[in-house]
Amino acid sequence: MPKPNIQFTTPEKYWDDAQVGDECSSPTYTVTAERIDAYAELTGDFTPVHVDEEYAKASHFGCRVAHGLMGLSVADGLKTQCEYRFLPGMSLGWTWDFLLPIKINDVLHIKFSVGSMRPSKSKPGWGIVVLPAELINQHGQVVHKGEHRLMVPRRPV
Repeated sequence: MPKPNIQFTTPEKYWDDAQVGDECSSPTYTVTAERIDAYAELTGDFTPVHVDEEYAKASHFGCRVAHGLMGLSVADGLKTQCEYRFLPGMSLGWTWDFLLPIKINDVLHIKFSVGSMRPSKSKPGWGIVVLPAELINQHGQVVHKGEHRLMVPRRPV
C-alpha cells in the first residue's frame, strides 16, 4: 500500500512547546473491505463478522464491520499525520472505548487535544502528555474515543 503524500509545514514539538487545550484534526481515512481483510491477515483475527459477508449480514450489525483494534490503529496512524506532532518519544498506553461499529466506506478522522501534561518524575529531560481523542465518521458520529499517554522529550537547556 502506498504511503500518503503528506507535507508537514510545522516542526515536531518538544513537551515544552505544548499547552493544555491545544487541538488538532487529522486528514481522513476511508475504511474499505480490502483494508479490513488486510488487517485480518496482519493480525490473524478472522472473526466472521469482520471477513464473512453472509455471516455479518445475519449478525446484529447487519454488515461487515472493522475490528475494534483496527479503529485504534487507524486513530494512532491518523494522529501521526496531524500537523500537531511531537518529537519521537514513548507511548505509555491507551485507554480506548469502542462506541459504534466502523463500517465499510466509513470515512474517519481523529480530533485530539492536549488534556494534561506534567514533567516526568522518573526521567529528567522528559515530560508526559495526555491526549484525549475522538475517532469520528463522515456523519459526525464519534465511533471510538479515549486517550493516549505519551512521554515526550523536553527542550534541551
